[in-house]
Amino acid sequence: MIITNGQGQLPLKYNQWSSGICSCFDDCHICCFAFWCFPCFACNTTSKFGECFCLPLVDIMSLSAQQFGLPTCTPPPVSMSMRVAVRKRYNIQGDMAEDCAYSTFCNICSWCQMAREIKKRSQSLMVINTQITTLPGQNITMTSEPEVVITSQPFRQF
Repeated sequence: MIITNGQGQLPLKYNQWSSGICSCFDDCHICCFAFWCFPCFACNTTSKFGECFCLPLVDIMSLSAQQFGLPTCTPPPVSMSMRVAVRKRYNIQGDMAEDCAYSTFCNICSWCQMAREIKKRSQSLMVINTQITTLPGQNITMTSEPEVVITSQPFRQF
């Protein structure tokens, strides 16, 4: 079985983040969008992940409450839950303690990392499956028609 992304290779390991938390310059478009208009960026990222577009606005209300002196000792709830959901959907190693720390102390970098991951994992993959058959007692090898599957869904190895 051959798995390709159109460039002849599988682009990433499926149990790791494809980029680091501070690798914003791996995709300058994502970095600039997050820097110049973070609320729009977070809403766009959430939408691309398949969740409600306005969901990150809950985090903005939570951060506003902190600025007005209301005590909140929790990480931004949507940032934290999105990070956990991305990790779980793509089977990325990690735990909720890391997710909590990144969501609380590196929130924008965490959103950029999630956006890069969603972008890379949603690229189309082509799976080509061929079977080679050798007839008994003969030196003739037959190859069946290749089965080609193109998908934009995450590929999981079982």
